[in-house]
Amino acid sequence: MKRVKILLAWLVLVMLLAACGGGGSGEMEVADVWGRTSPMAAANGAFYMQVTNNTGQDDKLLSASAAACGTVELHEMYMKEGDVMGMRPVTAGYIPLPKGETVELKVGGLHVMCINKVQEFNIGDQIPITLTFEKAGKMDVTAVIRDTTEMPSMSQGG
Repeated sequence: MKRVKILLAWLVLVMLLAACGGGGSGEMEVADVWGRTSPMAAANGAFYMQVTNNTGQDDKLLSASAAACGTVELHEMYMKEGDVMGMRPVTAGYIPLPKGETVELKVGGLHVMCINKVQEFNIGDQIPITLTFEKAGKMDVTAVIRDTTEMPSMSQGG
């Protein structure tokens, strides 16, 4: 009898979880989180990733935080006068994440900027980052520091 009650409890739990799913919605997925090498002589660093919104509703990446950074901001690269690239905090203050789409944070585009970092970023280091989404809440991810000698150079660090 006890096994039957446990089985029924599990069945009810599974049905409740399925009902809360809301029409095929899933989770926010964050993949390929990485950062560039950056010695202590450099005050800043940057992190990149792909964010896929499988939640069934539009969302926003509002902020990020990392103990390895004094300040973390969401940044974008843009074209300044004279065909010169510039970098600034995202103009809306957040990164929109339309439902069903993947937004890529990449070199030369959107990225998570680590300002006044408190440690070197060496190849293979793992840097914990907490992402905060408007609807999906907080998510902890880990950026792996990669060798940047094989990547395109960006003079602004983004």
